[in-house]
Amino acid sequence: MTRRTRRVEGTMIVQRRAVTAVLAAALLLTAGCSSDDPGPPDSHGSPSLGSTTAQSSPSGPATAETPPAKGAVKVVRTVATGLKSPWGLAPLPGGDLLVSSRGEATITRVDEKTGKKTELGEVPGVSPAGEGGLLGIALSPDFASDHMVYAYFTAASDNRIVRMLYNEKKPPGQQLGAPDTVFRGIPMGFVHNGGRIAFGPDKMLYAGTGESGNTGLSQDKESLGGKILRMTPDGAPAPGNPFPDSPVYSYGHRNVQGLAWDGRQRLFAAEFGQDTWDELNAIKPGDNYGWPEAEGKDGGSGFHDPLAQWSTDEASPSGIAYARGSVWMAGLRGERLWRVPLKDTEAAADPQAFLEGEYGRLRTVVAAGGDKLWLVTSNTDGRGNVRDGDDRILELEVK
Repeated sequence: MTRRTRRVEGTMIVQRRAVTAVLAAALLLTAGCSSDDPGPPDSHGSPSLGSTTAQSSPSGPATAETPPAKGAVKVVRTVATGLKSPWGLAPLPGGDLLVSSRGEATITRVDEKTGKKTELGEVPGVSPAGEGGLLGIALSPDFASDHMVYAYFTAASDNRIVRMLYNEKKPPGQQLGAPDTVFRGIPMGFVHNGGRIAFGPDKMLYAGTGESGNTGLSQDKESLGGKILRMTPDGAPAPGNPFPDSPVYSYGHRNVQGLAWDGRQRLFAAEFGQDTWDELNAIKPGDNYGWPEAEGKDGGSGFHDPLAQWSTDEASPSGIAYARGSVWMAGLRGERLWRVPLKDTEAAADPQAFLEGEYGRLRTVVAAGGDKLWLVTSNTDGRGNVRDGDDRILELEVK
C-alpha cells in the first residue's frame, strides 16, 4: 500500500459550454511514472511489491453471464500488421476497423478480412509528445445516420474531444471532415493524459482522464483531471450525474485508460498505479477512488477499493473489454492479457494471464461479439521492443 498526503492545488477547468479557464499544464513528472513514460519502458517508480491479488468490491448487480471456472485464449489470426503507434480502435458496423495513431495523428480503416489499410485522414491540432497525441476513438451511437467519429487528443494547451464526419466516398486521406470540438479543458501533461472514450449503454459519452502529473487534481472535483467524465454526445454534463452541472462521474483516479460495461451495464475502469498497485475498478457514480491518498486496496478509509489489483510490472493496464462473463485487460509493461472473471457474488475470482510476452506490449482490447476480441499491440511508440510486423491487430477467441 502506498499512501500520499501531499495535495497540489488544481486549476479550475470547465467545459466549453461554461467559461473556459486557462490551464496551467503540469509537466513535472511525479516520483513514479506511468507505463508510457519515455524513459525506461513501463517505469512506475520504485520496483513493484508483491504478486497478483484480487479484492472483493461490490459495485451494483452481478453480471448475468457466469464465466467458466478456467478461461482460455486462442489467437485465431493476425488481422493487420505494420501499424504505427496504434492507440484507439473502433469497429465499424460492417465489420471493418478504425484505428488511431498516437504519433501520426491519423485514423486508418483496416479491412477486417484482408488487412488492407486505408488512411481516412489526419486529425488537425494534435500535439504528440510524451504520452500525448491522438488517443481514443469512438463511433457516435447514431453512426448509421450521422457518420460521426469521436476522438480524444492532446492539443497544445489541453486534452480535448472532437467529432468528425466520416465520408468514405471521398479520396483516401480526405475522408475526415473538419473537427467539431465537443469538449475541451482536460489537463494535459507530458504524462498521464488518460485518453479512452466510449459510449455507454445509456448513449452517453464517457472519458477516462489522467492527472497530468499533478496529483492534486485527482481529488479536486472542480478539475477534469484524474476523473471519469460522463457527458451527452454534444459535450454537456449528462443528466443524472452525481455532481450538479458537472461532467465528473467519479474521481480520485491517477490515469484511466480502460472503460467497459458488463452484461448488467456495470462500468469498469483500468487505472495505472505508481509504485505498487495497478487497478481494475468497478465504477459507482460519485465515488472517490483514492489517488493520491491511496494506491490499491486501502480498506475502511472511505475510498472505493479496486475490484482487482496487480503489481506494476505485471500489468500497466490500458484498454479493457467485457466478454464471456469476464473483464479482459491489456497490459503494457506486463505484456500480457489479463482475464478477470466476475462472480455472481459481485466479487472477482483470481485473475488469469494469457499471451505473456508473446506479442509485447498490449494497448487496446475491444469486444467483437460472442467469444471474439480484437487486440492491438503497442511496440512502435518508442517504449517497446519492435518485432517484425509490429504493430498489429489480432483476432482472439476467448472463453
